[in-house]
Amino acid sequence: MQDSDVIVIGSGIGGLCAAALLARYGKRVIVCESHTIPGGTAHNFRRRGFEFDSGPSFYCGLTDAQSLNPLKQVLDVLGESLEAIRYDPLGHYHFPEGTFAVYSNTELYRQEVAKITLKGATELEQFTHRLLPLYEAMKGIPSLALRADWQMFPVLLRHYLPSLWKMLPHLSLVRASVGDVMDATVQDSWVRRLIDLECFLLSGLKAHGTIAPEVAFMLGERSRAGVEYPVGGSGAIVNALVRGLERWGGKLLLGYHVEQVLVEAGKVVGVRLGKKDKGTRGGGDTGNDISASSILKAPIVISNASIWDTYTKLLHPEELPASYRQTALATPAVDSFMHLHLGIRADGLENLTGHHVVVHDSSEDITTPGNTCMISIPSVWDAALAPKGHHVVHAYTLEHYAGWERNEEYEQKKQQKAETLYRALEKIIPDLRQRIVLELIGTPLTHAYYLRRYQGSYGPAIAAGKGMFPGPHTPIQGLYRVGDSTMPGIGVPAVAASGILCANTLVHPQQTTELLC
Repeated sequence: MQDSDVIVIGSGIGGLCAAALLARYGKRVIVCESHTIPGGTAHNFRRRGFEFDSGPSFYCGLTDAQSLNPLKQVLDVLGESLEAIRYDPLGHYHFPEGTFAVYSNTELYRQEVAKITLKGATELEQFTHRLLPLYEAMKGIPSLALRADWQMFPVLLRHYLPSLWKMLPHLSLVRASVGDVMDATVQDSWVRRLIDLECFLLSGLKAHGTIAPEVAFMLGERSRAGVEYPVGGSGAIVNALVRGLERWGGKLLLGYHVEQVLVEAGKVVGVRLGKKDKGTRGGGDTGNDISASSILKAPIVISNASIWDTYTKLLHPEELPASYRQTALATPAVDSFMHLHLGIRADGLENLTGHHVVVHDSSEDITTPGNTCMISIPSVWDAALAPKGHHVVHAYTLEHYAGWERNEEYEQKKQQKAETLYRALEKIIPDLRQRIVLELIGTPLTHAYYLRRYQGSYGPAIAAGKGMFPGPHTPIQGLYRVGDSTMPGIGVPAVAASGILCANTLVHPQQTTELLC
């Protein structure tokens, strides 16, 4: 007997979007999450009254009625919504050459860049004008209409033909890298470095490794809808998706670790669970006492684990074609990160802004671990994230996984590697160290352990023109994948879109069309 129609492994944004949509389509869905907190890389956690985001901190299009953000489109059809706080400027960039505000408005942004380089500001405007028409063309096709099989083509031709015509003049850009556009429009070395930085923040790769549609979407959305922060942090997004899942009869199991995807004769038949920790949420009747069973049966399994974890930990090697497995496991990975979560006293910081990026050394590559530091202080917008009179601070920077061990030198190494984050923070809050009331340092080992991520990575580093992201399909019938190793981009929109593509591929096109009407 089947326990469900679909089992989803992992409750990251991609897994929750796929699961909730499939529940909305009428499927019996179970989500199995190893952690006792849902959300994967997007989960938040509380320490001594401080609420911390573990991953994403920058959002566009969470509340706009015409938002192109795939996450917003999923929440809309689930009947869920978020409260969010708009803000501008969206942050500050701190280069050795100077600090400037980053505005959502493209003209204000250009004026800020002009304070450092007039010629570069003009070229940046040309770069932006080259990409924005692609965004305008993409606007007419909602992410919720997309799927990852041949039936996408008749759907597009039947319902979105005018938008397809608008795309035709920009087809060369669809597969181009941002670097291609930059080479044709920008010669100023400082602005080229700025574009590399923004691509790195978006995709984990510099301009020549990032596909043009990613940046076109980012530029268009932040100038049209602006930027905003969800009240309650990233956990509010996760909670909204969980509510949507449960509203439509899906079930979330917390503390249920999937040890293996069960495959018989090349087809998925279910999953085997490991030791149960605690936590069961959700409605619906699976027909079984899940807590008493080590096996859940279903003809469809969707893995929200990374490509490496799915193919090495959830499957036996012989269950995949050898050449396919070898190629998949050879996918390059984005490095992991060092994280610094702080609770600090807020007295005298009335003019503090929420987002900062610090580049320490212009002679070093921006992707050199420790050189580029990202900082988020979300209690600037949502005071409830910290005790009264305090702020929460999250700073992070790239860090290699290799060389990290939990040995007698681990604590000393953590402090040493966190020093670059402290130096970055002191550019914004000079007396930071005297304000600290809580300090948490995360390493690549922290990522790997709590998020069950291969080497603590944030996903594949597949450069534009040097490979394709695999999408939801696998060689095993009934096994699908979602998350950051199926779609380009690190951010929430990309993983939400991966959930949409997978869910829609598993139902008839008419069902997806009905949701859009």
